[in-house]
Parts: sequence; C-alpha cells; structure tokens
Amino acid sequence: MFIVIAGAGRLGLLLAKKLREDVHQVSIIDKSEMVCKRLAEELKGVLIIQGDATVPEILKQAKVEKADVLVSTTSSDADNIIICDIAKEVFSIKRTVSRVNNPKHLLLYKYMGVDVPIDSTSIMARIVEEEASFSDVMNLLSIKKGRLSIVRVDIPQESSVVNKELKDIILPPNSVLISIIRGPEITVPTGSTKVLANDEVIAVTLIDNEKALIKSLIGDL
Repeated sequence: MFIVIAGAGRLGLLLAKKLREDVHQVSIIDKSEMVCKRLAEELKGVLIIQGDATVPEILKQAKVEKADVLVSTTSSDADNIIICDIAKEVFSIKRTVSRVNNPKHLLLYKYMGVDVPIDSTSIMARIVEEEASFSDVMNLLSIKKGRLSIVRVDIPQESSVVNKELKDIILPPNSVLISIIRGPEITVPTGSTKVLANDEVIAVTLIDNEKALIKSLIGDL
C-alpha cells in the first residue's frame, strides 16, 4: 500500500516507521524545515515534502493522488479535517484516517466525511496496514454507523479499578478491554493483567453501553 502521512510529530514519525517496517510505501508532509531534514536522515528512501498539507499543491507533491490512504496526524483538528477533505474531494482518495486532538470535535470529523477519526497510535497503524480486513475494520470504527463503539479511557489515580486484575473488574455486558497503553508499551490484556493509574485503556462495547463502561472504569469523578 501507498500511504501519505501529513504531520511528522511523534505520532506521525512512529506510524511512518511502523508502516515502513511492514513494507508499505510512505510519503510524509510537514511544515518544519528542521523536522524534514531530520526525517530525511532517519527515513532513507521516503519522499518527504516540506510544506502546509492544507494546500492542494503540497499534497500533490507528496503524490497523494496515487495513495491508497491519507493519514493526517497534525496537532490541529481544523488542519486535519481540511487535509482529509481536500484528499477526498480534490484527489478522490477513498480512505482518510485522522488523529483527533480534542474528542469534542469527533462529530465534526464524522460530519466532514473523515472515514476513520481516531486518537490511538496502535489502532491507527492497524487500520492503515491491514489491507485484507480494511473494510471490516472501517465498519467497526465507524462508531455511530453500527452497534459497536471503540472507547478510549485514561485511568485516573482515584479510580476504583486501579491495581485490580481485569478478572475482578465488572464491566457492562458485551464489553471487553482490548489493549492497555502504558507509556511506550502496548499490552493485550489477560484476566491477570492489572490496571494501573494513568493507563490508557482501549475497549469495545455496544454503543448503548458507552456511558456505563466509562463509569465502570473511572467512576463518578
């Protein structure tokens, strides 16, 4: 697959390296000249474009018209939405994946037609590279279009689940924790896995159970 990544911050860089390891073609766009020079040294053979990805000509220089997927990982929700919109409307890109900086803007991302607005590096990498099951994953992550929802929760120190093993945590029906992000480590939990303060928990549940799932993990805080 050929993937264009707009934004070469920590998330964009990690994603580019992961996709390169899995033998995908990648091009990267970033506004910073310093960042682009560093990327040129770290990622040999990758097309790196310095410029503003909200400008169609910059996207064209990154060969976006040939891309299977465009991923926008900038720190600006407005820029991410514009970049994805241009990719779809001007260059007819079929799939756009974007980082969501502020969860309050999620509905705006969906309203503007961003296919997969997400805020987890691990989930983003999985979506972009798993071509064989691409449609299935897209449907799963199109939260309000189906019955399932993927929920991200940051566990506060005051949570009643801190230091508990998963088997001892009562979740709503049809809910499952699928990963725990702890610093740079990503864990697929088992029943004996303990939840710690400041963990980032990714869970799947029915849409109707979202609030109950969040309450079970963080309580009435």
